[in-house]
Amino acid sequence: MNQESSYKKSVAKSTFDETKVDDGVLVLVFKNDKSITQSIEKDIDSDYIQFHFCVKGSSLFVFNDGRYTLNIVEENSLLLYNPQRDLPINLQVEPNSWMVSILISIKKFHGLFSQEAGYITFLSEDNKDKKYYKDGIISPSMAIVLNQLINYNLNQSIKSLYFKGKAYELMSLYFNKSEDANIEQCPFLVDETNVIKIRKAKDIIISRMAEPPSLQELADEIGLSLKKLKEGFKQIYGDSVFSFLFDYKMEIARKILEAGHDNVNEVGLKVGYSTSSHFIAAFKKKYGTTPKKYVMSLN
Repeated sequence: MNQESSYKKSVAKSTFDETKVDDGVLVLVFKNDKSITQSIEKDIDSDYIQFHFCVKGSSLFVFNDGRYTLNIVEENSLLLYNPQRDLPINLQVEPNSWMVSILISIKKFHGLFSQEAGYITFLSEDNKDKKYYKDGIISPSMAIVLNQLINYNLNQSIKSLYFKGKAYELMSLYFNKSEDANIEQCPFLVDETNVIKIRKAKDIIISRMAEPPSLQELADEIGLSLKKLKEGFKQIYGDSVFSFLFDYKMEIARKILEAGHDNVNEVGLKVGYSTSSHFIAAFKKKYGTTPKKYVMSLN
């Protein structure tokens, strides 16, 4: 909790890019690519559950006229629900920060998860009238969907349909039982030191994605056994080390292609493929199309 003075500064007023994808379901996207903080406000009534995802940078939620603030940083999510009172969004988005928010009415949400009420904690009979708050980590599979929402560049006529599919895909990944269950059951992750080491491993493979270390080299560098590295990485990020790296490399490659400054061979080299044929095969495996056809589709 911070004092009011800590968030009041020179900010520019702005608005979300808002897409209604279904009755009671809204997708809000905001990219602050400017050098100053952007302020966004939106009235949200108590019927809605709010899912907020910080894709890049950081943002600050302001409540009760600044008497309470809540920070959300890159690769983290925040779930907010308070059936007892309206919970308007008052968000201070820092420079070079991207946010995606999904708002779902409780009625719609019950319809999606009615079979799972015992598993979704705040849907249980005991909790349905209580406020609920949960922060979490954005998994690699969620990050891909969030970036697809942020970087949408298809025809506007299908935007609502595309966003609807992605919004529900994101919800299914967010509530993926197996990942949550593994984390709760694994005593290894109770040790914050080990969690920091696993996150360091992620940072290492990303920073050296063109020439990543072997798993054993990575384990040695972060000071964990090979077994703990593999198990911990899977439990935190929901994927194996090299499967995570593959998804990351393909996402970077897609962004470089969209920028239009490099040819296919150059993009492949940047993400670690020595031959264009290997890169093309990998890109097609991930996205179902070749890099060249993908670039042509942008135009």
